[in-house]
Amino acid sequence: MKTWRNASLAVTAATVLALTTACGQETGTQPNGQAVGAVNPAGQPAANSGYGSGYGGGGAPAGAADAKPSTAGQLAVWESKKLGEVLTDGEGMTLYRFDKDSVDPVTSNCNGDCAKAWPVVAAGDVTPAPGTDASLIGSVTRADGTKQLTVGGWPMYRYAKDAKPGDANGQGVGGTWFASAPDGKKAALGGGGEEAGGEESAEEAGGESVDLAGLSVRKDPKLGEIVVDKNGMTAYVFTKDSAWPMKTACTGACLEKWPVIAPVDANDTVGILKKGFVTFDRPDGIKQQTIDCWPIYTFAGDKKPGDTNGQGVGGTWFAVSPQGKPVGAPS
Repeated sequence: MKTWRNASLAVTAATVLALTTACGQETGTQPNGQAVGAVNPAGQPAANSGYGSGYGGGGAPAGAADAKPSTAGQLAVWESKKLGEVLTDGEGMTLYRFDKDSVDPVTSNCNGDCAKAWPVVAAGDVTPAPGTDASLIGSVTRADGTKQLTVGGWPMYRYAKDAKPGDANGQGVGGTWFASAPDGKKAALGGGGEEAGGEESAEEAGGESVDLAGLSVRKDPKLGEIVVDKNGMTAYVFTKDSAWPMKTACTGACLEKWPVIAPVDANDTVGILKKGFVTFDRPDGIKQQTIDCWPIYTFAGDKKPGDTNGQGVGGTWFAVSPQGKPVGAPS
């Protein structure tokens, strides 16, 4: 009996040590917690092309010429693995600048068919992205008398071939169109913006994708820095869960509203705390990503990137900070 007891204690100690070690490593698998239920991964937003072929690569759809320019609303900054910081509108759509425009004097040279393929972003109801210089936001009066948003003096456009948030198909088109950085300059890691695309058409260039990391950080106007998944959807933590011992109170029907975030390679992250970045291996075989050992989820009520409809739900669900903390939760 004594021998069995000693062996049992040894196994228990080894298990505790393994759990502690896993929670302190940058990568690893957390042994079984107490959660059950089926995974219901968050889907990407439904595509809505809305426009047509790009300038230099085909015409725009009928009626596009009559469409009034829409404002950008709340600007945001997204981290792209390929392009670095990219400026987007309130719907998560990439904003662009045109090399044939000018900043001295500020002038937009994209008119007619060009403006059908590259819809103008109207000035007016626009809010600067959090953490950016508000003085860079301005406007220019176009040839038709309408006012267009400028950032750092550069007129802003969307691209007709971008169907959903995260698309950057206009990057490098014709060697003159580039996604905008938060300051109006070309968004490009390594300074390669001028070389992208050459004189290729949109079809030849093939376009780019903003290509968010598996987990990255978005600057929300109300919440500050919060974690988003590869689709730009807000990540949440549940304060009824526990980081140590790692377990969750979200099971069964709860998972239909709060789908787990599947494991993400630590190298496929931008700005996320790596300590305690481990996989929660649930007893039913489902694997869930954690930050600082806290299980993370998305919310079925968020329909598009930038939504934070899950914030504060039930006083227990909160967007998660890059350090794994519940943003805005009571102390």
